[in-house]
Amino acid sequence: MLNVENKVIAITGASSGIGEATAKLLAQNGAKVVLGARRTDKLEKLVEEIHASGGTAEFKAVDVTDRADVKAFVEFAKDTFGRVDVIFNNAGVMPLSPMNALKVEEWDTMINVNIRGVLNGIAAGLPIMEAQGGGQFINTASIGAHVVVPTGAVYCATKYAVWAISEGLRQESKNIRVTTISPGVVETELGSDITDDSAKDALKEFRKTALTPDMIARAVLHAVSQPDDVDVNEIIVRLTASAF
Repeated sequence: MLNVENKVIAITGASSGIGEATAKLLAQNGAKVVLGARRTDKLEKLVEEIHASGGTAEFKAVDVTDRADVKAFVEFAKDTFGRVDVIFNNAGVMPLSPMNALKVEEWDTMINVNIRGVLNGIAAGLPIMEAQGGGQFINTASIGAHVVVPTGAVYCATKYAVWAISEGLRQESKNIRVTTISPGVVETELGSDITDDSAKDALKEFRKTALTPDMIARAVLHAVSQPDDVDVNEIIVRLTASAF
């Protein structure tokens, strides 16, 4: 039996890609999923699909860069279902560019979403989990948390930060599980905000061999489904044929 049924799982970045696939898979396995993103039209459609399949899901708009907004999202999950067992800090952006392009506003966006978004999720959920005596944070890093590539310096730096934050939280926690998911190249909307032509071309090359979001969803399910005294700390997911 998977240790998933009736767990309350809040997911950011749930309107597409990894977040969407994970929401569907967790709901199929009996979890009560609470979905957050800015695009509420997509969230509403996803919740309807989950309901139609017999699953349990609710949604609330959230901007992960806004600490109060994330707190309200997590409190919504708790108020709706009585507790919060897992927070999947999954929202992220990847506007790749060479450093000398000086796209400093895009650097700021990556820092705000990829780092502060995770910190805001932890700040919102940690008091709840400590009070209820347990819980789990799952944070989406990247293969970019383990290797740096041209055009990816700032993006990789934000994902290194996600890894470090997760590892620090793990070491400090006795009853709270912490998992970092590091996907290789995945075919999602991530990178749709790239404005640098050279980076766009590079991403096209990378995605000639790419994972699908459901492959990452299965890794999340694996981490969630372990017995409560087992903490899968890190999962790196690559295609077997991928060199990167």
